[in-house]
This record gives sequence, structure tokens and C-alpha cells, in this order.
Amino acid sequence: MIRDLTIRMAGRLLMDNAALVIDPGRRVGLVGRNGAGKSTLLKAISGELQPDGGEIRIARNVRVGQVRQEMHDGPETLIEIVLTGDQERLALLAEAETAPPERLAEVHDRLVTISADSAPARAATILAGLGFDAAAQARPINSFSGGWRMRVALATVLFSAPELLLLDEPTNHLDLEATLWLETWLMRFQGAAIVVSHDRGLLDRCVDSIAHLDQGKINLTPGGYEEFIRIRTERAAQQAANAVKIAAQKAHMQAFVDRWRYKASKARQAQSRMKAIAKLPPVEAALDETTTRFNFPEPADIAPPMLSLDRVTLGYGDTVVLRDVSLRIDMEDRIALLGANGNGKSTLAKMLAGRMAPMKGEVRRSPKLRVGYFAQHQTDELVLTESPIDHMQRALPAATVQQVRSQLARFGLDADRANTKVGSLSGGEKARLLLALATRDAPQLLILDEPTNHLDIDAREALVRALAEFGGAVLLITHDPDLVDLVADNLWLVADGTAKPFAGDLDDYRVVLAERARGPAKPIDPAKALRNDRRGRAEARAQLAPLKKRVADAEKRMATLAAERVKIEREMANPAIYQPSRKSEALATQTRLTAIKRLEAVAEAEWLVAAEALETADLERVE
Repeated sequence: MIRDLTIRMAGRLLMDNAALVIDPGRRVGLVGRNGAGKSTLLKAISGELQPDGGEIRIARNVRVGQVRQEMHDGPETLIEIVLTGDQERLALLAEAETAPPERLAEVHDRLVTISADSAPARAATILAGLGFDAAAQARPINSFSGGWRMRVALATVLFSAPELLLLDEPTNHLDLEATLWLETWLMRFQGAAIVVSHDRGLLDRCVDSIAHLDQGKINLTPGGYEEFIRIRTERAAQQAANAVKIAAQKAHMQAFVDRWRYKASKARQAQSRMKAIAKLPPVEAALDETTTRFNFPEPADIAPPMLSLDRVTLGYGDTVVLRDVSLRIDMEDRIALLGANGNGKSTLAKMLAGRMAPMKGEVRRSPKLRVGYFAQHQTDELVLTESPIDHMQRALPAATVQQVRSQLARFGLDADRANTKVGSLSGGEKARLLLALATRDAPQLLILDEPTNHLDIDAREALVRALAEFGGAVLLITHDPDLVDLVADNLWLVADGTAKPFAGDLDDYRVVLAERARGPAKPIDPAKALRNDRRGRAEARAQLAPLKKRVADAEKRMATLAAERVKIEREMANPAIYQPSRKSEALATQTRLTAIKRLEAVAEAEWLVAAEALETADLERVE
């Protein structure tokens, strides 16, 4: 329980008498603007940071699990490190070596109760889910890079199975396969959890409530992120409606005051109305957050094929990474690369970007092809003492200052941030600079290698919108399943030393991963298989009724919102509303229109999801 929590950092007030109660077993997604204090709150809960006021009360004997930011750099194997996550098991095993007979039986009973004998298998399963095969699990931790060590830290805290789990951007060091596994693990987790994430899909699938940290306060909303947005937007619409009423009241009373305040017989009434006006709540914008927008330059068209590979082999020195790769990219293709880290996705992307030559085979490129390449490691190539303008001017030596600023503005780097030293920019702002640099030549092919690692939810949505409007081809490497679903039309699987198209969607790939995790197939009992098939079909039929209701509800809500939007747009089309005396009313009406449009977008997204789910379930039932 958090009550009256106050936290200041560097003189800035992050928490202002904030409160939050988390019940056992509840999984909470913690969201808020960058810099709102989400990571700071987790540190306060874990005891790493002492608050300035208030209290954080955790029930007695509740174990809190948090990913360590620094891993021990020693000879211990991964499996040994993960097993240290269960301190009780280690203590009992040590005690069993020297315990007297009267205590030994109690120790063994407790070891049986906590399933100590199955601990190595459970640890191995978690490590495998996060991308470590049996050989890797037996290797020492000091043979792995920082990103892989963070996976081991995550595996350790998951293995410990705490009653309260604190996760801060848990997918940042994962690939798509490990992210999908983590989502499944979180959905099955029995304890309570607070998850800070910019991954909207994870917040929709893995948490049952959203805690919004804003202006020092924490507001808890039931449901996932989509439900949080819906409720928040509806509240904003209600606030806008109230603002219209208040503005009308204020205008009416002010008109009386302006007319009669200097007339003796009406002076007392005018004074009374002036006091009433002062007591009215202020008219404020319901939504004070600006929408993030990205805008890719429109590329010149290229006749197909834009780029093709014929039996290409890729590698470094004498080491072959991929062989016999035959693929093709054309304008408007939307491709996502599947495959675990280390399989060669980034190698393929570098070759397609022209950053490396193939060892064998033929690569055919259109002579007009321009490629924009974005990769997170490019952050290290930025000059910390220079500004975004300095970087862009060097990349576009023939461009005017205005053209340079316009290219930066496409990705939200306004005049102030464009002149800020790179060393003072946030991770998200550096990512925006890299996007601006990658697209400066209006490329026909955009290669994005983990573009969302440092982008908040608004910036991720802006990226999705910009990619939807982009006229060129996109090749995407990402750990974000939602980004794949929303952007990619085609999937390429990079595995087993080659790359080839994957016949299916991301759900099909989830099935492949699940089957791979289960290991070799076991003999099938025909009778049992038939029963399971019948049961599955019955469940699919049962799904249709609620899905149909979701579709109908979404359609009804869309129609209602559309009618409301038309009504408001008519009001906005009336020139009278823009008179100086009606300034507050115009602002409130515009705010209400913005809120309605957001609600329409949410309703349409819900309809699309429900309609697609209904179609899929119906097809499964027919088959």
C-alpha cells in the first residue's frame, strides 16, 4: 500500500501525496510520460530509494523481486546463477549438510514442499524461454554480452517467483521470440506485479489494471491499456462538456455585469454575479497532451524489382551466417524478420542496406534505390557535444538551414531540441534524431532494427501511423509483437542458417514456438485426439456469441460517436463561435471534438480486433 507518497528528485516534485493499493495477485501496468517518475516509484517500492514523505507498506513476509541492473562477472554458469534466485532452497540445501537428525527431517520436508528437486528443470525452462539453449546454460556468465546478461538477471527474478514482481521495461533486451514467451509467463504468474512498459500489446495482454502516473498523482483504472485509453478519453469528453456549460454560465453572467455594473439600481446584483463568476471552476482544456507525429519523406517510385537476392551467402571472414538466401523486395512491401537473436537478422539487414557485401550469390539493386537504415547501435556514433542540427547539416551539406530544421521537425525535434547537445537528449529523442538521419534522402526502402526501444507509447503510435502512410518498402526487426501485427504484411523467418518467407501470421509463429518448446512430438492417441478436436470445436463455437456482441457494441458506439462528431463539427463551422467573447466556449468545443475523434479511433480499433477474431473463430469452426 502506498499512502501520501512524496518524492523529489533534483528539486523536482515527482510524487505529490500519491496513493496506490495493490491487492495480492493483481498485475498492474504503470504508465506515464517520460520523466514522470515511473522507475523512481519502483525504486522506492523496492527500498532502493527513500521517499521524502508518506509511506510504502508491504505485507509481512512478502518477497519482492526486481531485476538487478548489474550482473556478477564471474565463472558461474547461467543455470547456477538462476538457481541463486531461490535463496530459501539454497539455505535449506546448505543446512541439510550439517543439520542434526531431529532437524534434518524438517529440512527435507520443506525441500519437498518447495519442489526443490525440480528447481534445475524450472530454471532451465525459464532460460530456454529467454533464448538460452542447453549449451548456453552451461556457459559462464562472463562469456556473454551485457544484453544477454540482462536476460539472465530477468530469468533469475522470474525463477524466484516473488509475491510482488517489479519489472521496468522487461522487453528492452529481448527479441520477439523471448518477448512472446515472457507475455505467456506473465499471464500465468500467480503473484502481484507492477510492470513499467512502453509495449502497448504487453499492457493489454498481461495486466488487469493500469496505474497512470501524472502530475505527481497515481490513478488506477481496471483493464488493460485499451480500456485505460477508452475510460480516460470518455472522462476528457465529459470534462469538455462540463467546460462548455461553465463557459456558457460565465458568459451569461459576465454579460449582465458588463451591462449593469455601473448602474446604481443594479450594482448589488452585478456585484453578486461577479462573486459567482469568481467561484466558477476554471475552464481548462480536457486533454493537455499534444499528439506526437512522425512524417517520413515521400520517396520516388521505382519499377520492380527494387531489390532481389539470388542464392546469397552472408558471413564475416570465413564464418558463414546465412546461406542460399533468395528473396525479393518491391515498393510498398511491409516485411518483418522473425528469428531468435544471433540467427542473422541484423546481418541480413546490413547487407540489404549496403553496409556489407555477400560472400556468394547475386544481389540486384535498382540503380535509383535509396536505403534508409536505422539501428540502435548507431546511437554510439552520435557526437555528444554536437546538436541535432550539427548532425543533420553534416549529413545534408547542400541543404539550407530551413531544410535541415524541417527534416528534424518531421520527428518532433522542435527548435529547442534541435539546438540541444546530443548528450543532453533522452533516449527517445536520440532515436528520433536517428530516424531523421536515416530518412534524410527520402529512401524507397526503410530498414528499422529495433526502432522502438526508447520510444514511449505515443511515439510508437506515431511511428505506426507514419509507416502506414509511407510510400516505400519497410523491413522491420523488432521485439514488439504489436508493431509486427500493425505494420508487417509479410514475415521472413531467419533460422537454421538461412532466411525464407514464413507462411502464416504472428499467431501461427506463436504456435511454432510453442511446439518447439514442447520438444519432439509424442505418439498420438487417435481416440484422445478426436475428443480434443471435438472439445476444441465446441469451444470455438462458444466463442462466437461474445465476439458477435463485441462487434455489435463497437458498431453501435461508432455510429453514436460519428453522429456526435458531425454535430460538433457543425458547431465549429458557425463563425459566431469564434467571437472573442466566446473564446472559452470555442476552446472547449474544440477539445470535445478532439476527444470524440479519439473515442472514434478506439471504437474502430476495437471493432477491427473483434471482427477479425470473429472471422478467425468462424473459420476454425467451419474447418
